[in-house]
Amino acid sequence: MTPVARFARVSEAQYRKDCEGFDRALPLEEIPLPRRATAGSAGYDLVCPVEVTLAPGEMRVIPSGLRILMEPGWVFILCPRSSMGRKYRMRLANTVGIVDSDYAQADNEGHMLTSIVNGGSAPFTLHPGDRFCQGILLPHGVAEEEEVTAQRTGGYGSTGK
Repeated sequence: MTPVARFARVSEAQYRKDCEGFDRALPLEEIPLPRRATAGSAGYDLVCPVEVTLAPGEMRVIPSGLRILMEPGWVFILCPRSSMGRKYRMRLANTVGIVDSDYAQADNEGHMLTSIVNGGSAPFTLHPGDRFCQGILLPHGVAEEEEVTAQRTGGYGSTGK
């Protein structure tokens, strides 16, 4: 397969800013870059770099410390790992996360943030280093009548304004 993307860490300053409010976080340099578990795996596992306990119904935005640099025409789709949904009823607040190919140029350095929700009836805790979501690289197309020339400026959730 031909590589169409690469993972990198955000700056220490961006990571610290987005980790405010968490008592415990991995040092940025200890966050592993996403990897596939097997040669046939589609998903790249992301680890939770912070410790967070979610009460039933609670939502938190989890920083990853990471960004992805993709070729145009590709998108990185974030989903919860199936084991997290099965064990804890964890889900993404927006069902799936969409990381656009130009997100790496965002004001927040393209820092991938994930909104998770505890959909279960008991609290659960994510510990630093726990694999909690996965991302899949997919090609995407555009409609023939589309002509978009705007350039990205904002970060997380900025295209929804």
